[in-house]
Amino acid sequence: MGFLYAIGFAVALILALIMTPLVKKFAFKIGAIDKPNHRKVHTRIMPRLGGLAIYVAFVGAFLAVSPFIPDGLLRPRDVNMINALLVGGTIIIILGALDDRFELSAKVKLLGQLAAACVVVFGFDVKIDLVNIPFGDAMQPIGQWIAIPITILWIVGVTNAINLIDGLDGLAAGVSGIAIATIVVMASIMGFQPVILLSTLLLGGIAGFLVFNFHPAKIFMGDSGSLFLGFSLATLSMLGFKQVTIVSFVTPLLIIGVPLSDTFFAIVRRWVNKRPIFAPDKGHLHHRLRDLGFSHRRTVLIIWGVAAVFGVLAIIQSAVVQSSAANWITFAVICMLMFFLQIGAEITGIVDKTRRPLINFFAKIRARRPKVDTQSRGKS
Repeated sequence: MGFLYAIGFAVALILALIMTPLVKKFAFKIGAIDKPNHRKVHTRIMPRLGGLAIYVAFVGAFLAVSPFIPDGLLRPRDVNMINALLVGGTIIIILGALDDRFELSAKVKLLGQLAAACVVVFGFDVKIDLVNIPFGDAMQPIGQWIAIPITILWIVGVTNAINLIDGLDGLAAGVSGIAIATIVVMASIMGFQPVILLSTLLLGGIAGFLVFNFHPAKIFMGDSGSLFLGFSLATLSMLGFKQVTIVSFVTPLLIIGVPLSDTFFAIVRRWVNKRPIFAPDKGHLHHRLRDLGFSHRRTVLIIWGVAAVFGVLAIIQSAVVQSSAANWITFAVICMLMFFLQIGAEITGIVDKTRRPLINFFAKIRARRPKVDTQSRGKS
């Protein structure tokens, strides 16, 4: 299987390298372009639709390796999961491609995402039916009435979270790639072969596309890419670990910690400033880092680094969930993350440039510390 994964990754990588220049020409031909404006960083017209190259590389690689998958490896529910990802992903890529060309309204895009999520839930009966309650007794089943809306909300939420961070060359693709790589490692530890296969193929497509998307980018992934990667991440992070006997509810949140935290701070920022929640602005993490003086490339690398930290924490979390101290480790991870997220938000000004309650609190404590008279200390 390791050889099959390597071949699948290579096929997806090569297909992405071949398809991306072709998609670039196609995007210019049909007018799927991104023009500069006051909210955007780029200063010249750029082709969008890059997500189509990732999608073709992913599906093409899957079709190439599927005849070589050993008999008995995929159970009926695994096949169901794969079909859910392929069919739902196809709906999403069509929606994103139409938006790249015609710039659909937010309501139309939301309806399309809901349709794809409903296909996964109702068409293939894939949903979150187990939940881990901290300090509770392992996994607890949940009723259909709550499993269905939770699953749909998860898929739509993560899909949009990736879309929101797609603001710099290579940012969304890199963060998604790191999240997918995290899933590969975790699925390998757990021995969940279908998720390893799908994630490896998707990672190959992302890697090939990044050759053309990293700064200075030659093509943007557009909504076709960000929505497809978000949908794929939502599905894989949900499906890959729900069949494990004990898994922490924190783990899938850590896998996509960067886009989720950026989305959370965006909602808080707009609420504090009394602006519509869905109104676009220039307050996202990548905007704030650029405002602090970091270059385009360094900003992307910093956020990639943060995403990698989240990924390592997710792997550690998944490795200790079966230990007796799992609940306390989860609690410690949550507290640590909340502390550093708050500090990071205050330093970058991602919510408000003037409000720094935690930093001011530590500054006051430091100011109250008694100062040592070094001169008198030296005489004594």
